[in-house]
Amino acid sequence: MQSNFNNKLKPQTGFLILSIYFALVLSTLLVFWQVRNFDFVNYDDNVYVSENPHVLNGLTQDGIIWAFTTCYFGYWHPLTWLSLMLDCQLFGPSPGWMHLVNLFLHLANTLLLFAILRKITGSLWPSAFVAAAFALHPMHVESVAWIAERKDVLSTLFLLLTLAAYAGYVSRPSVFRYIAALATFALGLMAKPMLVTLPFVLLLLDYWPLDRFSTPQSVKIAAIPDRRRILYRIIIEKIPFFVLSAVSSVITFLTQQAGSVIIDIKTIPIKDRVGSVFLSYAAYMDKMFWPQDLAVFYPLDARTIQSWRVVPCALLMIVVSVLAIRFGRKQKYLFVGWLWFVGTLIPVIGLVRFTGSSYADRFTYISYIGLFIMIAWGLPELLSKWTSASSVESPQRKIVLGISMVIVLTTLGICAHRQASYWNNSIALFSHAIEVTQNNDFAYYNLGVAYGSLGRYQDAIEAYKQAIRINPDDAEAHYNLGVAYGTLGRGQNEIESYKQAIRIKPNFADAHYNLGNAYNKLSRYTEAVESFKQAIRIKPDDAEAHCNLGSAYFLTGDKGSALEEYKILKTLDTEQANKLFNLINK
Repeated sequence: MQSNFNNKLKPQTGFLILSIYFALVLSTLLVFWQVRNFDFVNYDDNVYVSENPHVLNGLTQDGIIWAFTTCYFGYWHPLTWLSLMLDCQLFGPSPGWMHLVNLFLHLANTLLLFAILRKITGSLWPSAFVAAAFALHPMHVESVAWIAERKDVLSTLFLLLTLAAYAGYVSRPSVFRYIAALATFALGLMAKPMLVTLPFVLLLLDYWPLDRFSTPQSVKIAAIPDRRRILYRIIIEKIPFFVLSAVSSVITFLTQQAGSVIIDIKTIPIKDRVGSVFLSYAAYMDKMFWPQDLAVFYPLDARTIQSWRVVPCALLMIVVSVLAIRFGRKQKYLFVGWLWFVGTLIPVIGLVRFTGSSYADRFTYISYIGLFIMIAWGLPELLSKWTSASSVESPQRKIVLGISMVIVLTTLGICAHRQASYWNNSIALFSHAIEVTQNNDFAYYNLGVAYGSLGRYQDAIEAYKQAIRINPDDAEAHYNLGVAYGTLGRGQNEIESYKQAIRIKPNFADAHYNLGNAYNKLSRYTEAVESFKQAIRIKPDDAEAHCNLGSAYFLTGDKGSALEEYKILKTLDTEQANKLFNLINK
């Protein structure tokens, strides 16, 4: 069954269309060209690139095999790994070039979105507005300016290619076009599994603007339409897409469960998770229209999930859903846009939690398209009804509407440019997050890491103290605080910090090891022996711990135990064994 959406296309001058493409390119570059000078940030960029030898080595046979077989960091997304490897192969470990690749992918997504919407709706200016809002909205800065979010812009490219292939298939059905849509969807899932909701998006597009649920006029004249047959065909057509989504969902759940990425339900009860879902949807809608106080991380505080806050947000969702269904029979774009927004957020809305964040800007990269569609098609129609009985003529109304949209998009671009500037480096990023959020221990912790990497240890200590003040049970913060104290020669403070980290996390091997070193520096060798023994109990093959334990034994006068450690070291690390041997035989 073919759709008649091509009949909607209106004649438009090539110059006008090229001008819109040019404006989209220019405005996007004006906002984001600054990223070419940005650095890595110490939030996932180290895991994805700067401290990942598989990626830094470029495209190698071992690296390619690793990309397709690893579930490192809780995800299976081989195409994301391969794209970052290709960057290193072409440009070396340069953050500037990686940022530019993200930008060019975002630009490609913008142009594709405009082209696809114009083709399937036949509406030039609403399509242009959706693409421009997608390109310039400040909530999309995170997906573009964060190297680790390559998976966002890359997966969206494949999502849009899937939509383009699917639109071609609907217009002129063929096995090749269908397979092309299925293949690009599979590639998108291999870039980021959040695309699992795409089959539902295809069903929404079947409803509007493709109008595949409607019966062509020729069929209506010939016979009574069999709507169930039409529906069955459309659904059966999506089964391979749903199968791919199911497979990707299972892989994602298993990998994240194995990597202990999923937060224990006991930590956040299910009732609080449900409440946080409504709060998150409301927050996304709020920041859609008022994108202020944006941060890289919004801390989740279960104490704020209270009925007086949840109930209004739940009522808002219910009211908008009812209105979308009620008016969606005639204004189908309202129904499609709303379900696009709600549905594409489901995998990350918080029923199953993977982080301690309440929501995230990057999750709107695809979902906001639905809200943009509602505004782009709904606002002109609403204004036309309001002014139909007034003295305002149609050309004047169009001019006013056009000027208003330019002002809105310009404002979004200015805000996005400012928001992008905070991604220049880790200190700027996390300092801004601290300014616009409350009790953000995550931001303080990462700010401390950034200060420590620059040798600003006193600043790092203050940041870690703030993180611990908010979250006293953060073992990593206590540990890093100890490292900073140790670098400044404040041995007793260093020891107390490591002890606190161990109290919270008894099997913290690095904390036991560093505690042993701290005792050594203060000539407290007996206590150092016990700390190194605990580190080895947790990590039996830690050669440096064995070497330092042997040294501590020797310094306490227990040469026999030191020799035993030397024998063990000979099987683990020859260099460390020789180091201990030279100490013993001085």
